[in-house]
Amino acid sequence: MSLSDLDHTNKRVLMFGGKGGVGKTTCSATTALHYASLGRKTLIISSDLTPSLSDIFEMEVGPTEKPVKGIENLYALEISPDEVMKRWKEKFGPEIYEAASTLIDMEYDEVIDYVAIAPGIQEEFMLDYILERVKDGRYDLIVWDTAPAGDTLRLLDLPYKFIEHLRMAPRFYFEVRDAFKLKKAPFLDLIESWKALAKEVTDFMRDPANTQFILVTIPEALGVYQAKRLVGEFERYGLSIRHLIINNVIQDPDCEFHKARSAMQIPYINMLADEYGDGQMKIIQ
Repeated sequence: MSLSDLDHTNKRVLMFGGKGGVGKTTCSATTALHYASLGRKTLIISSDLTPSLSDIFEMEVGPTEKPVKGIENLYALEISPDEVMKRWKEKFGPEIYEAASTLIDMEYDEVIDYVAIAPGIQEEFMLDYILERVKDGRYDLIVWDTAPAGDTLRLLDLPYKFIEHLRMAPRFYFEVRDAFKLKKAPFLDLIESWKALAKEVTDFMRDPANTQFILVTIPEALGVYQAKRLVGEFERYGLSIRHLIINNVIQDPDCEFHKARSAMQIPYINMLADEYGDGQMKIIQ
């Protein structure tokens, strides 16, 4: 099985995930390059804390979408947590302050910095950013090189935590409103719009017609363990993984060292095949 199996997909977003060090970014970049070569305008995004797209494409990628040198139809973006927060403040800051100012008299930066620490703010914006790119139709496909496994699991949980966090806001608002005899409710309107955004993002991620998650692992004990854990977490959120890439497999061992390594890999490859090779997902190696 090879990545060409994905050629006929009509998905708008391909998310690559897995534990650190399994070659997730390399697989993401290879897939993006493949689709670009087929004529699909493709954006590859890395939200990894230590992105390496710049190294792979031998150019400075950075936080703005830019064409990859010498490759038609391929664009790249590396976005750090600091950059995400900066953009979040630029997009939502003014309306947050306008709404919050009906509740209490505070400086602009105090209000924005306080709201910015709510759980899931940065991740929610990252998902919103990708959803916007899907909606505006600028790209045929978005390939997302996500953060390592632990952060990806946290990302899945955050829309739910974010919505739960916002459920307390109306109660807080009414208490403050009664205390200050306020009559307008722009703050409630803002909260409702954020709840709607969180739900839209969650629904988009869960829709297999739009989004597909590709799990990358390696044939080693820890790689297999974390792959199983990630599959289980996805199932808990009603999401499915349809493709599993087993990376770093020694295909044709040509020396004693490679033969020994290959012999060590085979049991773990068989474990993954036994667990997921029954049609539940397609295994690529």
